[in-house]
Amino acid sequence: MKFVDFADIHVKAGDGGAGCMSFRREKFVPKGGPDGGNGGRGGDVRIRANSHLTTLLDFQYRREYRAPRGAHGLGSRKTGPSGNDIVLEVPCGTIIRDTGSGETLGDLVGHGDEITVAQGGRGGRGNSEFATSTNQAPRHWEPGSPGEERTVQLELKLLADVGLIGLPNAGKSTLISVISAARPKIADYPFTTLVPNLGIVRAGEGKSFVVADIPGLIEGAHAGKGLGIQFLRHIERTKVLVYLLDGTRDSLVADFETLQRELALFNTELPKKPSLIAVTKIDALSPGQVRRLRMPRFGRKPVLLVSAVARRGITELVHAMWNAISRRPRRRG
Repeated sequence: MKFVDFADIHVKAGDGGAGCMSFRREKFVPKGGPDGGNGGRGGDVRIRANSHLTTLLDFQYRREYRAPRGAHGLGSRKTGPSGNDIVLEVPCGTIIRDTGSGETLGDLVGHGDEITVAQGGRGGRGNSEFATSTNQAPRHWEPGSPGEERTVQLELKLLADVGLIGLPNAGKSTLISVISAARPKIADYPFTTLVPNLGIVRAGEGKSFVVADIPGLIEGAHAGKGLGIQFLRHIERTKVLVYLLDGTRDSLVADFETLQRELALFNTELPKKPSLIAVTKIDALSPGQVRRLRMPRFGRKPVLLVSAVARRGITELVHAMWNAISRRPRRRG
């Protein structure tokens, strides 16, 4: 399925039905009083989070949504039926903004979270509502009020506990395919991963968490270079970052600094998140090279040495991820 994480849609709530002008006319009651009923209320447009959805793809094909209007009032003081609400379902983690004002209307994190983005119009009053002691046969009624109308932007930010960060070809996709059931495209060339991938990782009985594999970053990503900011925002919600560094390169420290710099230029809070450093592809290194990798390079931050292909260091990395998550306060979003 194609991954789509932005969509602009136009929503229009239903107009209220008009009130009715009617007079009671029955046998033996030739001059009954006013009995025009009120118009029905227009339907609302609501947006609801659904954990079974992973993309905003449907909103690429349909951009306009209208709720039904309320029915007009009827005689015998009968109120017209209200228009049905319409509910648009989006993935958990979707932010809704008004494109005109830029205001954030809602952030739907949990399954079933819901907001009303356009309220239906109120039904107009029928002539029976205007009867008074001095005006017992009113001949006026109200039209229904219009329903709200606006254009909203839907932005999906993935919900994951751990975000895998690395330069292209650092081994992120291979790693997530080993530690979870996710099956991203894997190849030995840059930018194999074109969309974020989510995988559920089990660290033991009752211990599971979600990992996001983000397409590789390059210098200038914060300004849109490479895949740029298209996917950087997906790590804003993660609790822990794992920097994956290609052990076959001679520039591990420089690579790490590049990643941190790009994160900071995009969002100054990102480099402050709890993090781990994992050096990958150690199966391609000699024992002497592996020993040298254990030497301090990143201050006091420990380095985990892993090979997803050879399944080396994977258990230690998964447990380190779980421990880092467990030290974070548990909260939604």
